Amino acid sequence: MKSHPQSYIYETLSLYGAYKQVPVQIHLPGLKLKLFPPVVMTASHSDSLVVLFGATAGAYGAKLGSDERELILLVWQVVDLHSKKVGTLHKSLVKADNLDLSDQCREVSALTPEGLSKAEPLDRVLQQFSQLVSSDLKVLGRSSYTLCSDGQLLIRQVLHPETSKKNLLLSDCFYSFYDLRKEFRSCYPSSAAGKDQTIKTMAEYLGLGTDEAEEDFGVWQVKTMVAIIFSMLSEGGNHVFTEPETVKHKYETGPCSKSETVDSETVIRARGLPWQSSDQDIARFFKGLNIAKGGVALCLNSQGRRNGEALVRFVNSEQRDLALERHKHHMGSRYIEVYKATGEEFLKIAGGTSNEVAQFLSKENQVIIRMRGLPFTATQEDVLGFLGPECPVTGGKEGLLFVKYPDGRPTGDAFVLFSCEEYAQSALKKHKEILGKRYIELFRSTAAEVQQVLNRYMSTPLIPTLPTPIIPVIPPPYTIATGSVRDCVRLRGLPYTAGIDDILEFMGDATGDIKPHGVHMVLNQQGRPSGDAFIQMKSADKAFMVAQKCHKKMMKDRYVEVFQCSGEEMNFVLMGGTLNRSGLSPPPCKLPCLSPPAYAAFQTAAVIPAEAALYQPQALLPTTRTPQASAAAPPAVTYYPAQAAQLYMNYTAYYPSPPVSPTTVGYIAAPPGAVAAAATATHTPILPQPGALVRMQGLPYNTGMKEILSFFQGYQLQADSILMLYNFNGQPSGKALVTFPSLDLAKKAVAEKNGQLLGSRYVELYLV
Repeated sequence: MKSHPQSYIYETLSLYGAYKQVPVQIHLPGLKLKLFPPVVMTASHSDSLVVLFGATAGAYGAKLGSDERELILLVWQVVDLHSKKVGTLHKSLVKADNLDLSDQCREVSALTPEGLSKAEPLDRVLQQFSQLVSSDLKVLGRSSYTLCSDGQLLIRQVLHPETSKKNLLLSDCFYSFYDLRKEFRSCYPSSAAGKDQTIKTMAEYLGLGTDEAEEDFGVWQVKTMVAIIFSMLSEGGNHVFTEPETVKHKYETGPCSKSETVDSETVIRARGLPWQSSDQDIARFFKGLNIAKGGVALCLNSQGRRNGEALVRFVNSEQRDLALERHKHHMGSRYIEVYKATGEEFLKIAGGTSNEVAQFLSKENQVIIRMRGLPFTATQEDVLGFLGPECPVTGGKEGLLFVKYPDGRPTGDAFVLFSCEEYAQSALKKHKEILGKRYIELFRSTAAEVQQVLNRYMSTPLIPTLPTPIIPVIPPPYTIATGSVRDCVRLRGLPYTAGIDDILEFMGDATGDIKPHGVHMVLNQQGRPSGDAFIQMKSADKAFMVAQKCHKKMMKDRYVEVFQCSGEEMNFVLMGGTLNRSGLSPPPCKLPCLSPPAYAAFQTAAVIPAEAALYQPQALLPTTRTPQASAAAPPAVTYYPAQAAQLYMNYTAYYPSPPVSPTTVGYIAAPPGAVAAAATATHTPILPQPGALVRMQGLPYNTGMKEILSFFQGYQLQADSILMLYNFNGQPSGKALVTFPSLDLAKKAVAEKNGQLLGSRYVELYLV
């Protein structure tokens, strides 16, 4: 007659008595961890095995752990390898947070939510496991043991990930185990490969009984595993258990050389990561799997910011294959996509050749912090003083690495090494504190990120000799969608500090429905975010759902409006028009105004290579092309004051979602007459305009060119030297750009006219 599943535990407790041990509670900031004492430490050559079997509330067999379902059953028994005796067989149910069992689980295990609701939680079951194993070992007269499981999944894909999510620290015995399938193949080379084995096929190979109906679920599996082990230990097998599988306790950081060979069968790409996630967060996501030293490489976009992707290198292909089973597992509230990648991709991100970087990263087990926004004049002493004595840097000045351009100019970035987590946490508390006149950003970094940032900034310059007037552009790899299908959404009211990462996090699970390169952030005249963005979704239904779900949802301290729109409407706004509830408004160039500027428009993006982001705006002058709507239209001519090319990207600069490099597209202002001249001319090269540029700010909103010419009377200005700037509604912005015939005249104008009245307002002048 079968006993109640819990009876094995109660019988053992009454027989041997409870071996009382109290778990240690560890308190860390924001975490409460419970550590179960390792009752018996595992030896390299154990004299006992603890045969372990488990099941979750979801998938069973080859897919165990692939669905993130919680553990609901543990069955185990101690086996003395020398005397071939066994301890008491124990079966313990585990109370999961979610008791909704899958159909497969109900069918195979015959367990019910009602029965599981009376069970102990995982932390208590693990404590009982330690106590009962200790008691059994004492009875058998043994002192050490190693776990033995049917394959890798229970240990690597269930126990380690679940305890990590629940902030439970596993004892050392769970970091070393024997894979019975591998040991069986080693003992019987003619048997099936380990991944194709099951407990039943191994038993059949040995001619053992395989009637599972005779026992409770889990009990038959453990008893059969014990019988298989005894057969392997017999004279016919004479097997010796000597090389257990190991699970790394923690992720080890370290540099990676570009000359290193990386097997593509060991690399994955993780997508959808929170932008603030570190290499340790990613290692925790893959808890239970062995990541190679320095094997986490966070990907950066062309602005040097993380784009939500990482490349992860594992110690072998078996670990990589297990990692792929964690596709769409969760990191916090976000699900992470996991795909195959190549060794070449990993080296491109993580590989480095700089001796300076190699020396900086040679100190192992250091916490790396990245500093951004440093004054260009900041010295090592300034940074050490900013961090203070409460955040001692490893090696003092040797623990600082400033990022520089190839010509030696500072970028404002630096990396800092700390010897422990406590010092790093103290440093992170200084995030956005002031150094000089600038606030400094601090966040966690990785060895791979150090390599990637240094490689990006120190790579061969895109332009050998600065300055040059024009950088050739690459043909666009895609075009923006058009048409009346409402498969796009418009986000309005974004925080001005919001980036693509913030938008993807704001959209949540809907990020999986975004078209490739489908995120378009609209910039203002100064090249800064305007608070608007467009997202191209995979279908109109997806766009509708996003608009319903995310409308007036908060992003940081602002609520964001989300409207469904069409590709045609999106294009209209990207080309300078406005999109309101009442309909479409034309671009500012088509609105009546006192002194309307002329525009040379182009529709298709001109892609500037990612490396171009490293150079000053003055050096980057993108070329333009005519609208695709009229094949016969002549090419546009663009007027480029050499000192301020970027300021003319007025309304529609946008960049797509990672990992594509930023793309620049938009209306570019030209002086009156330039477009008319282009209509009668063949292709005209773009030439820099001589002179110097002055920016006016604080103009009365009714100011026109006549008023500005009068303001600068005596400075030899022409009407076509003035460019009025307009906002998204086509109204004057109170700003203008004025081109002077020479730099001396521009300096004189700023010195003499800055702060003077124009109409009723004081006007500010800046030399650009």
